[in-house]
Parts: sequence; structure tokens; C-alpha cells
Amino acid sequence: MSSAAPTPPSRLPPPGQPAATPASKRLQMADIARLAGVSVSTVSRALAGSPLVNAETRARVAELARSLNYSINLGAQNLRLQKNRTVAVVIPYERGSRQHVSDPFFLSLVGSLADALTERGHDMLLSRVDAARLEEAAALHDSGRAAGLIIIGQWHHHDRLNALAARGLPLVVWGGQLPQQLYCSVGGDNLLGGRLATEHLIARGARRIGFIGDASLPEVWLRREGHWQALQAAGLPADPALELAAPFETNAARQSVQDWLRAHPELDGIFACSDLLAIQALQCLRQAGRRIPQELRVVGYDDLSLASYCEPPLSTVHQPVLEAGAALVQALMDQLDGHPSAARTLPVHLVQRASS
Repeated sequence: MSSAAPTPPSRLPPPGQPAATPASKRLQMADIARLAGVSVSTVSRALAGSPLVNAETRARVAELARSLNYSINLGAQNLRLQKNRTVAVVIPYERGSRQHVSDPFFLSLVGSLADALTERGHDMLLSRVDAARLEEAAALHDSGRAAGLIIIGQWHHHDRLNALAARGLPLVVWGGQLPQQLYCSVGGDNLLGGRLATEHLIARGARRIGFIGDASLPEVWLRREGHWQALQAAGLPADPALELAAPFETNAARQSVQDWLRAHPELDGIFACSDLLAIQALQCLRQAGRRIPQELRVVGYDDLSLASYCEPPLSTVHQPVLEAGAALVQALMDQLDGHPSAARTLPVHLVQRASS
């Protein structure tokens, strides 16, 4: 009767069995050292790709490691050697706003970040976490998977972001600058953007101007502040009845936008805090037979590429997405180099098209 070949003692356990302990991991490295005829420290350097070990020895150690199914925790190794070149880009999932990762603004900003990181020789790890458990994002750094974090959006969790920053976590947030802020933020000038949008509508003759957006979110709150400033400067009232706290997700917002427009036929201007909400408003207005811009003018926010292709083409506040990616990455690199990074507000401007 033949018997199966014995399994080497250092081979990794099959699925379903406990993983190797630190002691057995050490044994695996000792096995490799004995078979290669070198010291354990030489094996460690060889597996790390150290130039202190000649190419022939590195190749021999690598082949033995493969034959023994030896696995390297690259995240922990990078952390120890301070060679981690991965940055985690985190997009929190906020249940209230219902904004999806497929949102065109998110995709544009992620693309800008990817370009900026690639130019610096860094990799990007894209992650999605529940905004209500934002502290889970810290595990990406603590485990050694990422050298630092770039979080897109503050949502309702300013205090949670402050707590992450208080830990000394390398962290930069896309968003508006807020009082008592401990973390570094980079964002467009939301206050100026809101003011520019409403000043433009007023200059075009609008007097009953509606605002669409959830002002419980920091960036939207700043845009509404700018909207109010423009109304006050023109001697117009800021009427809460003309505000709709719609979520970013357009399908969820559609019915509330329709009902709101039906309840306010006196509107002659609309400032929506995102292009997608503005386009939703345009569709509802056309279905209701309202002529744009003859009867009612509309301005959005972000200047997504699709804004120029909708009907009519959408006037909007331009967000500096290309500059944003570079600024976010630079702020994080400063922290990783041991330098403080100050909050930065990027300029915005109005793009006028046929909708206004």
C-alpha cells in the first residue's frame, strides 16, 4: 500500500483550518534559511528585495519561499520599512443623502486623485465605509494597507473626523472648512459659489428664487449661506418655504422636487446645490410646461461634463476638480513627510449657459 507524501511542516494550512501563528511563521522563515544556507536575517532582507543581498541569493530564497507556500504580509512589511506607497481614498456611504459612488462628481474627483497619485508613484486603494462608522476607515492605516487616508465628504460626521485627526492619523478630507476643525480639509469655495449662483439669477431678473439641497450637510450649508448673502445684499427675503432639503440621489429626490415645484408656481429662479438636482428640476419643469429660461432660470453646482449637454445646457458653478486631486494629495504628502498641512479653499467660478 502506498502512502501520500508527507506535508512539509511549514506548508500553509488548507482552507477551513486555523491560519499559521507568529511562531509557525517564524519557523517557515527558519526553514527557508536552513535550506538556502543563509541566516534568517538574510532571508528577511531577500524577501524584502534588499540590495544588500545579491541577486542570486534573492532568487534562491524567493523560489524556496514559493515552494513552501510562504506568504508575506506586504502591508505590515511596508509599514515597518516605511515604504508604503498606497493611499486609501474613502467614500463614506451616508444613508440620509443616498449619494452613490457612481455619482458623476465622485467619479471625476476619484479620477483626479488617481492621476495625482500616479504622478507621484503611489497606488490608490478605493474603499467604501458607512459614514456612521467612519472610525472603521482607520483600520486601512492601522493594518498597514495604506500610508494615509483621503476621505471624500464630511457628511454629518465632523466630530468623527476630528476624532480620527486627534489620533494623529494622516488624513485629508474633501469638504468645507468648519469651526473647531482639527483635520485638514481641501474644498471649493462653497460660500462664494452659492453667492455667485444667486447673484447671477438676481442679475437676470429673478426675485422668487428657490434653493434645492440638504443644508444639514456642511458643503451644502455653506452654499446656502452664500445664497442668503446674495439675497440680503439685493434686499430680498430668504424665505424658508422656497427651500427644498432634497437628497443628492436624484431618483429619491424626483417626487419631492415635482411636489415642491407644483406648490410654488411663483418661482422665477432656482439654485440647486448639484448639477444632478438641477437637471432633475429642468426635467420636471419641462413636463409641467414651464419655459426655460423665459419663465424660470436654473443654476446648478459642480459643472459636470453632462451639464453642457442637457436641454437646455445648464448654467452652473464650476468646481476645480483637476486642481482638487493635486491639492488633496499634496496635503497628505506633507503630513506623511512630517509637516503640518493647512486647510485650503479652492476658487470657483460661474459658467453661464442657456438655462439662465
